[in-house]
Amino acid sequence: MQYLHSDITDLILKAFYNVYNTLGYGFLEKVYEKAMLIELKKLGLSGIPQQRIKVYYDNNEIGDYFADIVVNEVVIVELKSAENLCPEHEAQLVNYLRATPVEVGLLLNFGKTLQHKRRVFTNDLKKNLPSNF
Repeated sequence: MQYLHSDITDLILKAFYNVYNTLGYGFLEKVYEKAMLIELKKLGLSGIPQQRIKVYYDNNEIGDYFADIVVNEVVIVELKSAENLCPEHEAQLVNYLRATPVEVGLLLNFGKTLQHKRRVFTNDLKKNLPSNF
């Protein structure tokens, strides 16, 4: 079974493991973000750090957030450096997906134990969202 953008998410996970195997755990998220960008580039992917994404409600801009990394304009990567992932981290990623035309997100935790989650959010309402990129 082929998953949406699995070719890209597989490479992102490869970068994730490469960074973790080199740096280990204990750094701030910003350190991992910079290392991930280097690894993504080595793997032929385009990663945009701190991509500003506008949030809309009823076709009105109500705010914005900054995605840790947007890869090839089709995957949002949310980085954590926490002891464990928690439901709030997953909810944050799903809300980012809900607010954008992007359908696939990865939650990557550089904690003592590596953790990652893949989330997909798609519905017909996303087709009406303005392009944020």
